[in-house]
Amino acid sequence: MEFFCYHRDRPGSTSLREKLLEDHWSYMDGYARELIARGPTFAADGETPTGSVHIVDLPDPAAARAFAFDEPNYQAGAYRDVLLRRWRNTLGRTMWDFPGGTTGGNRYLVIGLGAGLDAALDTPPDRDDELIAYGPLLSDDDTTWVGTAALVLAPDPDTARAVLTPDRYAGIEVHDWEFGGRR
Repeated sequence: MEFFCYHRDRPGSTSLREKLLEDHWSYMDGYARELIARGPTFAADGETPTGSVHIVDLPDPAAARAFAFDEPNYQAGAYRDVLLRRWRNTLGRTMWDFPGGTTGGNRYLVIGLGAGLDAALDTPPDRDDELIAYGPLLSDDDTTWVGTAALVLAPDPDTARAVLTPDRYAGIEVHDWEFGGRR
């Protein structure tokens, strides 16, 4: 089962996150085989962390909750909240398989929270060169569509936002994002 996990930073927690960086990476190393995508999000300045994205394949919702809430930054209080949802990998690949590579260009996390109407669960056509990860956010029992999450290579936030059809969503968030993991 695939899960989308977005830990949002608590304001003022940057120094705590920096202090716990090795603990965070060591924790994620334990999930290296299960990770589909990972990486930090940033404020408009491109420097200040605002959160941490992990898309992971785990056996069940209980394992996903343990993954999200046992994470060292969460345990230490660096995060203000966690968005954890079932997710479906419509691209069938990891971020490391993205044809555009791991560097260059602007990359974004795009989250659309559903407005009640099911959106098409298929990947938008002709976007293979810009979609790093893409899939629906689903209820725990995998039966109800609640939104969409995508990692996108795009020239700007508005272009990234355009991968989702606005009238299908109550709101669309766009965050600066970069490939994560050990450097």
